[in-house]
Amino acid sequence: MKTALLNYYQAIEKASQDMLEAARHGNWDQVLKLEGACALLISQLKHSAAAKPLGDDEAQFKSRIMQRILVNDAQIRQLAEPWLDELDELLAGRPKTVH
Repeated sequence: MKTALLNYYQAIEKASQDMLEAARHGNWDQVLKLEGACALLISQLKHSAAAKPLGDDEAQFKSRIMQRILVNDAQIRQLAEPWLDELDELLAGRPKTVH
């Protein structure tokens, strides 16, 4: 039986998948919007987790979800690095060079 707590984990996983898809398309505004939604879900999750811990089977399911979230996060970070470097250049007032 899936608990409400696992629903939060799955919602966070879905948001991370959506963030990855937006990052793949270079839609960084959407990535930031989804990041805000994740922050809200995480806050709600923390509140709910304090009320009732997960059982063993649920904890294993949660662990698999968390592993997928971490993989998504790593891929998003890899995609974001060039964009962040470009943003740093723009903020520093250095023109973009073409090689």
